[in-house]
Amino acid sequence: MNQEYFDKVTELEEMNASEQYILGWQEGYQGAPEVEEQRLTDAYEAGYEDGKNNNFDSVDQHKG
Repeated sequence: MNQEYFDKVTELEEMNASEQYILGWQEGYQGAPEVEEQRLTDAYEAGYEDGKNNNFDSVDQHKG
């Protein structure tokens, strides 16, 4: 991974984002497939979308 990725994950941790949001963000950023449907949470899905778009638009709704 590149430095931008690590900097953004650190920023998410400092923002107190939920673990599910961070996990989703990481996988979306990397272009990984989503987790199985039965494991999806609102926080994960929001993080995944934000990761794909390289932003934190939904983080305020998913703080842990």
